[in-house]
Amino acid sequence: MQGQIVARTPHFAMHQVPLSLPLFNLAEPYLGVVVPKRWAKRAVTRNTIKRQIYAVSTDMSQQNPSPFQALAYVVRLKSGFDRAEYISATSDKLKAAVRSELQHLFKTLAA
Repeated sequence: MQGQIVARTPHFAMHQVPLSLPLFNLAEPYLGVVVPKRWAKRAVTRNTIKRQIYAVSTDMSQQNPSPFQALAYVVRLKSGFDRAEYISATSDKLKAAVRSELQHLFKTLAA
């Protein structure tokens, strides 16, 4: 993936890409999400992870209105969560683990 990695956690990486194309004339940050089938086999799991990413980004933007520059940020799942530990794709345990890691990722970026 193009762009530089600006923050990492054990399961996620955040890339930063400049918005140099005329297509992106935004005054605020743009968030993209990549959750490959390789790391989350079931669609339910991928969708749960995506929802958590968008929810955490919304929470962080409400707490601190503009901590990020007007760039494109892409959150990428880079390794899978252990299915033996997280049996259900929509379990509260998985959601809490994903949310905790994402909060750390966004706080690292804001610092």
